[in-house]
Order: sequence, then C-alpha cells, then structure tokens
Amino acid sequence: MKLATYLTDSGQRLGVVDAEQSVIFDPYAASSAQAGGRDERLRTMEALITAGPDALADLRLLAVAGTSQDDFTTPLSEVRLLAPLPVPAQFRDCSVFERHIRDGAAGMARVSARFQGRSPPEPVSGDGVPAVYRQLPVYYISNRFNVVGPDAEIVWPGYSKIMDFELEIAAVIGQGGRNIDASRAAGHIFGYTIFNDFSARDRQSVEMTGWLGPAKGKSFDGGNAFGPWIVTPDELGDYRDLKVCVKVNGEEWIRTDMRGMLHGFEEIIAYISCDETLHPAEIIASGTVGGCCGLELDRFLANGDIIELDVDRIGILRNTVRMSGDN
Repeated sequence: MKLATYLTDSGQRLGVVDAEQSVIFDPYAASSAQAGGRDERLRTMEALITAGPDALADLRLLAVAGTSQDDFTTPLSEVRLLAPLPVPAQFRDCSVFERHIRDGAAGMARVSARFQGRSPPEPVSGDGVPAVYRQLPVYYISNRFNVVGPDAEIVWPGYSKIMDFELEIAAVIGQGGRNIDASRAAGHIFGYTIFNDFSARDRQSVEMTGWLGPAKGKSFDGGNAFGPWIVTPDELGDYRDLKVCVKVNGEEWIRTDMRGMLHGFEEIIAYISCDETLHPAEIIASGTVGGCCGLELDRFLANGDIIELDVDRIGILRNTVRMSGDN
C-alpha cells in the first residue's frame, strides 16, 4: 500500500493512495460505516503505526473495498499532501553509500577551498573511504521538527549561499525493539519513503572541521523533506534494486540505482538498536545514494529551482527552493 498524510478541514488525515486512479481513500471516514464506529487507529499515520500490525491488517481489509467507494475517495489533485509522518518520533540519518562517502568528501574539499579562496586540493590516493564506514553504519541525529512534505517551498537559510540536495531512501520503523538481530530487522520496518536532505554546503564545510558532524549545515526550517507517501515493504519489494533519478527544472541531472550500500537497513537497525530502544514512528535514512547530490556533481541549486527526486516503485518528491533575501 501507499500511505499518505494529507490536510483536511478537520486537520491531518491518513490516506490510502491509488496511484493508478489518482485518488486518495479516507479510511477514518470509511470506518464510520462499520459496526464499531470510527476507528481512531486510522485517523493519522502516527496512530496507525503506533497501533501495531493489527491496525495495518484492518486497514488493508477496509482499503480493498473502500477505494472504489466515491463517498470516501478524493482526487489526488484536490488534496494537499503533507510529509507522510509530519513529526517522526526520532530521526537519524546514515551514510552508507560507498560512492557518496568517497566523492562527497572530495566535493566538500572543493567547496571548502572555494569558500576560503584556495586552489582545489589534489585528489587523494586510495579508495577515499575511511575504514569506519565499512565497519559501522555511521549516523547522526537530526531535527525531527524540521520536516516538510511534497511541493513545499524550502526557504534557504540567510547564512548560506550554496544550496544543495541529497536523494535518500528512508525506512519508517513500525515495530520497536532493543538489540534487534539483523536477521529479524526487516520485520520492524513499516515502510519506505523518499528523503531530500537539503544541505547548506558553505556552512557545513566549516562545521565539519569540528568533528561533531553537521549542525546548521543541515538543521534549518524545512531542511528535511519527505514524501510523497510511505510504501509498505510488500508493495516495494527489495529496496536494494530501486532505480532513482534527479531532475532540476525538468532537466535530468543523474540517473542511477541503490547499489553500493556498505550496510543495508537490516544492519543499520541492528546497530542503532544495540543497547538502545527503537520506537514505532522513528525514521532512519540511508544517506545519499551515490552521485545524487550537487556536492558530487559539482553543480548546485539556484533561487527558484524545482527539484524532483524520482524513485522507482515509490514516486516523486518535488520541492522548490527560494533564497530568503538575506543571502
């Protein structure tokens, strides 16, 4: 299933998307026709996820019959989609793609040199991937409140002039747990969505010298864009063979796939849950798919650009970037 969050007169609502028919089904309203009355588990995405597997099973049964009922469906063109999980319980972002780790570091060195008025550095010998990235699925914790959805306008922070994007895949945790074995980790994933990790590269290039990871380089209002919906694992299939594409103002910048992960989501979940409890409705992002950011392409966004992240079997996450006027 494709599950979305959209805005109604009564607030946020969970919806089941029929992409072929371009309609969205309201399971909460449809549940009013059932004997038990409206099912509060089906009101929002967070309520559905935290209610557990039984709620998802009941939603499937309701959706099979409901998507053909006009009383509970609305054309997608008539609704405003929000981030599928507007305020995740927690949000972590990893870096597990070998190509991005290698080429992103070289790109950051270029940006830093330009920012400081120096000549670009010479290429570094070796494979350019620090050993720790092969040993562990390195991650940082980001701001779960800086979340926006599809078609949102991202107002660039006034302290930055270098606007960049990052195409990532994010896993949404459905079942919590602690010390989860990698062999069982797939069962803890509720679904997958697209993540655009907007990045202020000039600020990030300075902050990364402090050895604490990105701060204001990635933490600003609207910096975390998710969408257009969450796709359940049974419909998505194997995330490792997803095809991805980035377009800016309709021009294709890169087309590639998800190959090259040093660690899969199963290993990531096992590592994060080591002596730490994972909770339902947390989001874990993969890190940038190799080649899918301006830092690697040496090509950055401009004021007013429309960026589309297209991921096979999920959909398209589209956003616009604007300078704040203080840049």
